[in-house]
Amino acid sequence: MTAVRAVLFDLDGTLLDTAPDLAAALDALRLEQGLEGLPFAEVRPLVSHGARALVRHGFAQAEGAEFEVLRQRFLTLYAAGRHAHSRPFAGVTEALDVLDACGIPWGIVTNKPESLTGPLLAGLGLAHRVRSLVCGDTLPERKPHPRPLLHAATRLGVAAADVVYVGDAERDVLAARAAGMRAYVALYGYIPAVERPRDWPAQGFIDSSQHLAGFLQSLLRTS
Repeated sequence: MTAVRAVLFDLDGTLLDTAPDLAAALDALRLEQGLEGLPFAEVRPLVSHGARALVRHGFAQAEGAEFEVLRQRFLTLYAAGRHAHSRPFAGVTEALDVLDACGIPWGIVTNKPESLTGPLLAGLGLAHRVRSLVCGDTLPERKPHPRPLLHAATRLGVAAADVVYVGDAERDVLAARAAGMRAYVALYGYIPAVERPRDWPAQGFIDSSQHLAGFLQSLLRTS
């Protein structure tokens, strides 16, 4: 196994707990449409699957143009309060400090569009620390395609085989494996109960965000 020379992360459900603001935007949209809000526990597992999955869950009967109008309105509502309650998961700041202290560059590869990602990171004081940021509209391809991860590695000047990717969705694992990177699953993230993440083809699993710093330290020691 080659040395770890860089680490890439998914955003929602891996580095940041954004579910409260995304759930609030969905509830606001439902209220605009004369519907009641949804239980947070019902919405949280869907967050990593993006705006389409959230709007589809909130408006199961919407199709075509109606669905697209709802999706765009959802994005507008979310953008207005995108970091009202979103925060790094407990232990994430310490984990990033470990990487910085060891001189290991880190980046983010997310399917979230740049117009939402950049301001969110800036609002949380993380924008200046990210060495490579690849968003859902940076390239024509999105995860699970490997190109966004390869693009991030190129920006860092690191070979794909020397990169670790941490995410909370199966597409993260598939993208990393296709890119020739090591994949680890953030089990604390937004994973629906019907999914079986331990069956995904990952190199390992992180049970708690508070274990992330220790996990990275052990990975750097053994690589």
